[in-house]
Amino acid sequence: MDWLLLERGRAPRTCEAYRRDLSGYCEILASRGRSTETAGEEDILAFMRSQQAQGMAPASVRRSVTAVRNFHQFLVFDGRRADDPGAHLELPSVPKAVPKALSEAEVDAIMDVVVDVDPVSRRDRALLEVLYGTGMRISELVGMSLTDLDMGAATVRVLGKGQKERALPVGRCAHEALTAWMVPAGRGEMEPERWASQHDQEAVWLNQRGRRLSRQGAWGVVKKRAQQVGLGAKVSPHVFRHSCATHMLDHGADIRAVQELLGHASISTTQVYTMVAKEKLWEAYRAAHPRAQLSR
Repeated sequence: MDWLLLERGRAPRTCEAYRRDLSGYCEILASRGRSTETAGEEDILAFMRSQQAQGMAPASVRRSVTAVRNFHQFLVFDGRRADDPGAHLELPSVPKAVPKALSEAEVDAIMDVVVDVDPVSRRDRALLEVLYGTGMRISELVGMSLTDLDMGAATVRVLGKGQKERALPVGRCAHEALTAWMVPAGRGEMEPERWASQHDQEAVWLNQRGRRLSRQGAWGVVKKRAQQVGLGAKVSPHVFRHSCATHMLDHGADIRAVQELLGHASISTTQVYTMVAKEKLWEAYRAAHPRAQLSR
């Protein structure tokens, strides 16, 4: 776990997921009379089949097997094994899912419901505008500090997966909402008389106790505002990220620019959003073209 965290730069949540996966793997090895030092490819396959038999989603199975493969790579790296039983193992395939995005009208409806000028409303509006306007992850959002914001240049610096830093543009709507939040009548009203920690004092987003807004707190903001317009079951912070990417591609953005914005390491991860755009094209074609039923 230390190696993953310190040497590979994995996020703490990723390390915890790996810990759970590896605990399950060790249980399978014990039931087969094997250990991590004597395990072979067939033992990894047995672990994979046991997870599939439990009804785990293909993506979760793939992540678990990846954890096991990385663990055996570490054993070789650390000199505890001479061979890697997972070196030639193919990872289980995962069907590409089309991300679920909101329509632009639905995004507008959620934004428009936050009209009050009290501190909580100012924060919520700014948070929603930044999520949708930048496409950042929820973890990146709650990790924002005041020094990350450059309001003059209209940019924000975020720390993404693998501790990779990137600068994101802050569009007009997000900039206006942030400006309304970063004033004495907004964030200033939520500042405590005495800060609990430097970490809280530097936070862009505060809760009503004057502490840095947590991941769960940000989720609560998104769900609450979505529920106000009847979209609570459909919306999560990640849906705003999907919507940002989908709407940019719908309006002609270059896929490489969207990849950079979202912080995807591989272009193939971003390409899944083009599937949404293609589906919309086919829907419009089938609805409008007199001979559409003969195509395809």
